[in-house]
Amino acid sequence: MNPPKISVIIPVYNGEKYIAQCIETILCQTYKNVEIIVINDGSSDNSAAIAKQFPVKVIRFEENQGAAAARNAGIAAATGEYIHFMDVDDWLNLEYYERMIDAIILTDAEIACSCFANEVTPRVSTLFSSRLVLMTAEDKIAATNAGLMGSVCNYLFKKAFLLEKNLQFEVGHLVEDVMYSLQAIYEANKIVTVPDAVYYYKKRQGSTVNNTDSAFIKKRKADSQRAIHSRDEFLKKHHLSVEATVVETIKYKLFGVTVIRKIVFSNNRVRWNLFGINFLRRS
Repeated sequence: MNPPKISVIIPVYNGEKYIAQCIETILCQTYKNVEIIVINDGSSDNSAAIAKQFPVKVIRFEENQGAAAARNAGIAAATGEYIHFMDVDDWLNLEYYERMIDAIILTDAEIACSCFANEVTPRVSTLFSSRLVLMTAEDKIAATNAGLMGSVCNYLFKKAFLLEKNLQFEVGHLVEDVMYSLQAIYEANKIVTVPDAVYYYKKRQGSTVNNTDSAFIKKRKADSQRAIHSRDEFLKKHHLSVEATVVETIKYKLFGVTVIRKIVFSNNRVRWNLFGINFLRRS
């Protein structure tokens, strides 16, 4: 039986300097059953022509519609059982998909969450020291930094889960990740963290977060404020907070195998984890 297929969705707007490297980091993965979907989002450069030199599916937008519309189109076109969203200027460690698919299948989670290494601002990176299965809303949001860091790129999603929950990116806004990732994490029954899969985030000239056009900056600021307001309203509705994060994981081993983990959160909440499954909590 063939291993499950992963559909990787890459929105591209004038990314000709990066698209080849992005595709190559996927094709060089140890996990091979991967479908690459490039959404050419109204690019005026050679992004599409370069992408077509590789075994990928290219979807063309005549005009720039933004990452949200591109990702929605990618989901609709995907034929894989799992979905990964990737930005054109970022890259992965070579065993990324192998580690992610192993973890999500083994634990029957709806979402696998990898490490997120922010090479521009390391202090906002999300790094894991162990594999954890998280099931309460508080633990899922704290461990993943959802709400504080809105990227969707360090998650592997079950496509059936996204369709069942009818999760769509909101089109027309520059900051579309925050509410999508937060809602997905809240709705998932289980999330598994994957310490040996790393998504490397970069920031390129002309990208959404690095555009110096004054009108663009004004819109991004307004969209950021809107996203924060929506996040706060969502958390308030569900009696949640984004203040707690994982600050320490203590491992207890038997014959070199980790049996129990003590997970300490920044708000002093403690979770005890047996073979990757939470079995005791202390508030």
